[in-house]
Amino acid sequence: MLKTRLIPCLDVADGRVVKGVNFVGLRDAGDPVEAARAYDAAGADEICFLDIHATHDNRGVMIDMVQRTAEQCFVPLTVGGGVRTVQDVRKLLLAGADKVSFNSAAVANPDVVAEAAAQFGSQCIVVAIDAKTVSPGKWEIFTHGGRKSTGIDAVEFAKLVAAKGAGEILLTSMDRDGTKSGFNLPLTKAISDAVDVPVIASGGVGTLDHLVEGVTKGGASAVLAASIFHFGEFTIQEAKDHMENAGIPMRRA
Repeated sequence: MLKTRLIPCLDVADGRVVKGVNFVGLRDAGDPVEAARAYDAAGADEICFLDIHATHDNRGVMIDMVQRTAEQCFVPLTVGGGVRTVQDVRKLLLAGADKVSFNSAAVANPDVVAEAAAQFGSQCIVVAIDAKTVSPGKWEIFTHGGRKSTGIDAVEFAKLVAAKGAGEILLTSMDRDGTKSGFNLPLTKAISDAVDVPVIASGGVGTLDHLVEGVTKGGASAVLAASIFHFGEFTIQEAKDHMENAGIPMRRA
């Protein structure tokens, strides 16, 4: 059985780690490279860097930060934010990223996922989906850091990008982001059931039980959290121990 991955997420804005609620009200959570190094030492399975303002600000990818992090960290590094082209993917992989995440660009042109997967392999292409509940059992994709509605159904889009060659889907519930009320389990389950690639559940973790539910009820292959780790409420090892005690096979260093 594949082991579940536990992934701290570093949302980066203006060169700092930040955390908000429902994508707004950001507060500072430290230096990204230092935070990544600490999570590497603490036993994180992967680290995810997302430049949350890159697309909205029409800015490129954060090569320097990725290089500095890759030099000091040995766990896999996923990087997203402002990734628009196959050339962006190449630059980030050369800088030391292990996986690169498309978001707004994949919504605008899903074929970019196919192009990148054909060139570099599906295993390093992630598609990030930011979804908001629009009615019971119905979720819509939003882009540009959650600012722009698209009218696109999240489940159908997940199926499309998986067919195009995405190796993984990073699914964030915008309704739950930063609320600490738990993952949007119906959304997570709907996407996990719809695709045959791993789904990373994101948005809403406030307790260690929420991490367990993302796997046992949401069907996720990996769980991602930010606030509970950034602000010292729980450690990576406490989270792994709790999930293991709930019967979920976890990776160990």
